[in-house]
Amino acid sequence: MKILFLGAGGTGGYFGGRLLQVGADVTFLVRERRTAQIARDGLRIETPVESFSLPANTVTAANLAPEFDVIFLTCKAYDLASAIAAITPAMAAHTQVIPLLNGISHLALLDEAFGRARVMGGSCQIAGLLTSHGIVRQLSDTHSIVWGARELPQGPIATRLSEQFAKTVVRWKCVDNIMQEMWEKVVFLATLAAMTTLMRATIGEILAAPDGRVLLRRCLNSCIEIATREGYAPRGPALARFENVLDATGSPMTASMLRDLEGGHAVEADHIVGFMRDKARQHGIDDILLASAYTHLKAYEQRRAAKRLPPPN
Repeated sequence: MKILFLGAGGTGGYFGGRLLQVGADVTFLVRERRTAQIARDGLRIETPVESFSLPANTVTAANLAPEFDVIFLTCKAYDLASAIAAITPAMAAHTQVIPLLNGISHLALLDEAFGRARVMGGSCQIAGLLTSHGIVRQLSDTHSIVWGARELPQGPIATRLSEQFAKTVVRWKCVDNIMQEMWEKVVFLATLAAMTTLMRATIGEILAAPDGRVLLRRCLNSCIEIATREGYAPRGPALARFENVLDATGSPMTASMLRDLEGGHAVEADHIVGFMRDKARQHGIDDILLASAYTHLKAYEQRRAAKRLPPPN
């Protein structure tokens, strides 16, 4: 099985590197600077318990050929259009794309570009980044990935991919109900992103503030109701996880979107919070917190575009 990762950063570099460790046929589509870096130093990965370097195959856009069975997309949602253009030359008739983006709405764009029969569902959880020295750094012991077929003919490739990940240390699942998994993640992520960006605070700080617990619950309930109306009511274990994380007194947790906002970076406002606000309105569900957070994020984007942001701390 030939596998292509778009990028070799905190997500693609980590999961691709773990596959490389067990002998999988992995290639990274990267820019020339990253190509030279990997050729010189190998793919360097640091985790909380180990550090290692691996020789890795890379390819640039100019040399891409349609020879891959699976392509993993690990870009941000706001880079999706350029990502689609980048991988198009690598798409053979049998190639399956597995997006590891946050949210749901990217599936429609990928289906339009390649056809639903060539786009599987996927999701991952990892706290990672690419350092200025080209090191893929895993920041915690969370490293899980899930994927699954959205159409029956995709099943065999999904199974073959399981055989590859089964040899790794990664926590992985190949599921029959991938859309259920993706909706459960977006319920939690939209709540976390909306509330921590709107309040500019951690979960613990929100809970300690007047009405913080009530507003967190109100936002979560709206997101749960959206998923339920879409046909993907969160299951018991997922609901228990939401409760555990969003009711943790003193928790330092924030959404990565807040860290991006506070750093003056681009944010996935439309793809997550805006998407859920639109779904709430479509179904006549309480949208006040999602709408407030989305307006806050879009106002930030206007200030950022006009270069009126204060310097980050």
